[in-house]
Amino acid sequence: MFGVYFGKYLMDEGIIPEEYYYGLLEATKNSKVKMGILAVEAGLMTEEQAAEVNLLQQQQDKKFGDIAIEKGYLTEDDVADLLDEQGDSYLLYLQAIIESGLMDMDSFKEHLQSYRKAKHLTNTDLDAVKSGDVDRIVPICLKDSSIPMQVKEYVYLTSRNIVRFVDRFFRMERIQKLSEYEADCIAAQSLQGDNSYLTAFAGNKEGLEAMADGFVNSISLGASDLNYETMDVVCELLNVNNGLFITSLSNNNVNEVTNSPVMKNEKTKISSVGDIYKVPLYIEGSPVDLIICFNGGWNIE
Repeated sequence: MFGVYFGKYLMDEGIIPEEYYYGLLEATKNSKVKMGILAVEAGLMTEEQAAEVNLLQQQQDKKFGDIAIEKGYLTEDDVADLLDEQGDSYLLYLQAIIESGLMDMDSFKEHLQSYRKAKHLTNTDLDAVKSGDVDRIVPICLKDSSIPMQVKEYVYLTSRNIVRFVDRFFRMERIQKLSEYEADCIAAQSLQGDNSYLTAFAGNKEGLEAMADGFVNSISLGASDLNYETMDVVCELLNVNNGLFITSLSNNNVNEVTNSPVMKNEKTKISSVGDIYKVPLYIEGSPVDLIICFNGGWNIE
């Protein structure tokens, strides 16, 4: 998940071309971090030592870790610890971008600090992005003390369900407060009980199709070959998401029920007496907005 944030910054700044942005993301999805990258990043080996071991690997039928131990660069415990980190989101992207020849490790780290400053991230925020853990990244997008806790809890749960059901490499941007919202397509559902909510996935056709494709593929292998209506699928995803939200609330003795989803396939406006919370999401690079109204009168037209 790190790559969708940092890579987007690099592309927007003209540091990497657009085609490399998508290519690097693909390179990280089913890869493991090489031991040399891990060892250098951890400060256990120098780049020169890693290059030496890589060269020896071309001459010997041995693993990187075994050669590094023989050379005295790593211990067996070092190798065991590094093996546990081979799926690290940050290191996978670091490896992909170095192997692409776009930059070396020093320039990568320089651009990373520029990214931190440009996005007004603390060091703790940056560590959260580097972790690729959605539960650590979401708080960066919700830094507004006026946002009700119930709205934040809904965003947390929805983000986890998008990783689970739609796209584990999706990107989320900072939450926005609006008085009204308009989109080409809207799948909405209200919740009523101890509190009231209006929730929606909305945006243009491309973004909602990407969301529907991800959901269909997650629940049925080969389902992408079937015919289905995009908005029906998005409504079903919203219904599943809200069902899980209601279950989590009931565990805390909060009672809510869902109404039937509402589907709008034409330009539609949501207005509200209270704030409308918009959370920009990017599914496979395509924009989708998560919309939440909480305890206020709203209208869809």
